[in-house]
Parts: sequence; C-alpha cells; structure tokens
Amino acid sequence: MTDRPLTLMAVHAHPDDEATGTGGVLARYAAEGIRTVLVTCTDGGCGDGPGGVKPGDPGHDPAAVALMRRQELEASCDVLKVSDLELLDYADSGMAGWPSNDAPGSFWQTSVQEGAARLAELMRHYRPDVVVTYDENGFYGHPDHIQAHRITMAALEMTALAPKVYWTTMPRSMMQRFGEIMREFHEDMPEPDPAEAAAMAEIGLPDDEITTWVDATAFSGQKFDALAAHASQGENIFFLKMGKERFGELMGVETFVRVQDATGAAVPESDLFAGLR
Repeated sequence: MTDRPLTLMAVHAHPDDEATGTGGVLARYAAEGIRTVLVTCTDGGCGDGPGGVKPGDPGHDPAAVALMRRQELEASCDVLKVSDLELLDYADSGMAGWPSNDAPGSFWQTSVQEGAARLAELMRHYRPDVVVTYDENGFYGHPDHIQAHRITMAALEMTALAPKVYWTTMPRSMMQRFGEIMREFHEDMPEPDPAEAAAMAEIGLPDDEITTWVDATAFSGQKFDALAAHASQGENIFFLKMGKERFGELMGVETFVRVQDATGAAVPESDLFAGLR
C-alpha cells in the first residue's frame, strides 16, 4: 500500500460524453475520496453552434464552438467534482460519413500510435487503478469513440501498468426501455426502417453479459446537472427532456464490461474498485 490515492481515469471522445455514460461514477467516486481523471480526446468542434446552427451550415465556426464547448466541459467537471481534466484537443471528426472524418488533424485521421503515446504519458503520470473507455465499436459506431477505444487499449500496452479496465455499455433491457420513452416524448416519431432497427438492436449487451452494475442513483442529480452544463448541445441530449426525477430513476445505475483485471474480484460486481480496497 502507498499514500497515492486510488485513481479512476475515464477516456472520452467529446465534451458531454463524460456525463452521459460515466457522470454517475465520476461523481460517486469523487465523493468517496477517489481521484477522478477525465481525458477528453477532441475539441467538440463538430457540435452545434450558438442558436443551434449545425456543422456545415452558414455561420458554423468550429473554432468558436470548440471554445464554447471547452467552457461547458469545465463547468460539467466542476459539477461532477472531477479532480483532473486533460485535453488531447484533436479536431472533432463528426459523425460517421461526414466529410470532417477525412479532415487532416481530425482525431479519426490521427495515427493510433501518436494518440496512444500521448495517453500513455498521462497514464504513467496518474497511474490509474481503473480505466474506463468505450468498446471496439465506440458503443454506437461514432468514429471518435472508436478511436478513443483504440488509443486507450494501445496506451495500456505501452505502459507497465495493470489497472482494471472497463468498457461502457448498456443492458439491452434498458435500450428497449429508452426506445419506449423516446416514443412517449415524440408521439409522431416514425418507426425506424428494418435496417436501422436491426442496428439499434445490436447496441449494448444482453443483461447477463454485463459484469459491473454501479449504483450512482444518489448522484443522478449531479449527472443531470453535468449534462445540462452542455447547454449548447441541448437539442441533441434527449435525456434532459425527462426532467431530473425521471432521469434519476432511469439513469442512476451505470453499467460496464470488465475486460482487464488482476484482482480476481468476482463478477457480477457493483464497484469498479472491487478488489482494490
């Protein structure tokens, strides 16, 4: 044992991703005295601009959007009591198929080796006991999420560290519930075409394949407020439409798949730090 605090490192693609999938664990573990480190890989410049102006539309300024989203990210970290924020600051690649995927300097065009070397340096500095990122499909196929997964796994190989490693996920039962709630809020929402429905059905995992269920219900208010801090993207954050109470009921438990572990802690587990304290 050392005097070094237990440390959680979450590696995310964009400003606001930290709140959606890991806001609960960041807030909960910060409250428990654990050091929480957030690494955000891109500048978020492909997000909505002031007034909801979309990328590619007249008046959309990626540099101005990136600055605005950095301020929102810092506000979200304040809400979640994140100990340390690290910005890799690559250009946002946009959604799959967007021309920005191919832009020089975008995260998607950055070599995995380069991104991993920078992240490995941060890992050596913070020496995380737990690392959280996305699965190999970036949960839903976003290029920057996939790239965040790739550089995280490559960075771990570059270091001599052996943290517990988790990928964010969602139980299929909850994905089905979200679909029902979205139709409740959007009664005129058309049924997805069969191909889209099949793709949606593949997001997340069967409930019995999820290794880790962390109850952060007591911190769901902070998670909601952290999401709300990203006000410029509010049109795209469906969860805010639920209101804080219902949000807490549905989003209070965060789920993960454990993919690396040297502790031997039994699964399913209810604590990312099981076996470490």
